[in-house]
Amino acid sequence: MRRMFAAMVRRSWLLLLLACCAPNAFASAPSAWLLRIDGAIGPASADYVTRNLTAAAGQGAALVIVQMDTPGGLETSMRGIVQTILGSAVPVACLVAPSGARAASAGTYILYACHIAAMANATHLGAATPVAIGGARPSRPADNGQDSGDAMEQKRINDATAYIRALAQLRGRNADWAERAVRGAATLTAREALDAGVIDVIAQSPEQLLQAIDGRRVALRNQGEVLQLHTANLHIRVIAQDWRSRFLSSFTDPNIAYVLMLIGVYGLLLEFLNPGSTFPGVAGGICLLLALYAFQLLPISYTGLALLALGMGLMVAEAMLASFGVLGIGGVIAFVIGSILLLDTQAPGFRIALPLILLFAVISCAFLIFVIGMALKARHGRAVSGAESWIGSVGEALEDFPCEGMVRVRGELWRGRCVKPVRRGQRLIVIGIDGLVLQVSPLDEEEPSS
Repeated sequence: MRRMFAAMVRRSWLLLLLACCAPNAFASAPSAWLLRIDGAIGPASADYVTRNLTAAAGQGAALVIVQMDTPGGLETSMRGIVQTILGSAVPVACLVAPSGARAASAGTYILYACHIAAMANATHLGAATPVAIGGARPSRPADNGQDSGDAMEQKRINDATAYIRALAQLRGRNADWAERAVRGAATLTAREALDAGVIDVIAQSPEQLLQAIDGRRVALRNQGEVLQLHTANLHIRVIAQDWRSRFLSSFTDPNIAYVLMLIGVYGLLLEFLNPGSTFPGVAGGICLLLALYAFQLLPISYTGLALLALGMGLMVAEAMLASFGVLGIGGVIAFVIGSILLLDTQAPGFRIALPLILLFAVISCAFLIFVIGMALKARHGRAVSGAESWIGSVGEALEDFPCEGMVRVRGELWRGRCVKPVRRGQRLIVIGIDGLVLQVSPLDEEEPSS
């Protein structure tokens, strides 16, 4: 009996030890992390990729796969991702997938920066010409081989060309086509990219990619450190966006940030015009802070912001002054132009929708002219409660008195005080109140009829 009991105890301890060690053994097994970029590349995408690349190095990942389908995005966010990839201690493979996906504009730079570049069938890349600030058209090659456009535009084109050529030379890819993608917005399909030496393999899925690149050698950290990949048996660990990335993705959407800014401004205006209402001020302050947080991550045009503020100021002035609509019309025009110019980029996915601008122009006009106008009139109107509400009321004297006597106002009896003698029945107007005594003045100088 004792032997059976001892054997059961040993077996229980063994099972408990295996249960504790198994998760650690699984976590320590080499794996390939899969990150997905869907949509425009912005601050949220940059934060998601850079943080997880750093975490992958710390947790011993053997490979990071960036599966991408993007029309492009912000240059600052793209450069942040590229710099993280170039300094990564873990090999990074870029896969343009699934079929029908693209790596346009900023996506082309990221693909060139990765250690392994792969595409699925029926995908394409290219059109990497940087979009000029302020909505100007991108430069096009002229007949004489020189770039047309002003000096600033040529600087941007030359800078982008040198940047992508440096990435191509670092990874041993086609640098001439990379330059054509920047200067001439050239594009390639997956098969054409493989034949031109732009990508390394064609793979339909991350699993196929792991099989295709097994045994390849890649250089890490730009220091000549060469690593041979063993990816055939790697487990794929999908890294979804956490709450921070989702939060950034929501509030760095230009349309959401724009709406939050206007709600914040309107809330604070209502609070200033009607102190003590509390809720508009609290809600407006929170929305405005969230909008400012989003705008400091986005390329904002201060000209557009100034026009936006000017437009709202003119509409407020229209509510306060009789300008026969001149200030209001000018305010609406400035508001719409400022909203269009608010974001200093033409990157896809980072423009404020024109229908939203027009909708809020109408709402802002109605809100600022009518709602705030009514609030200002109510603020300067006659009080309807409290002691001040008695001022301006009309009553009559109930007796003759030289200085102070009984008066009836609003059907109530009060003590009235007047600087002139008052006769019984004379009409009086309340000009002030002192405690329980009304300060009155004769409404007319005529004698009351008998």
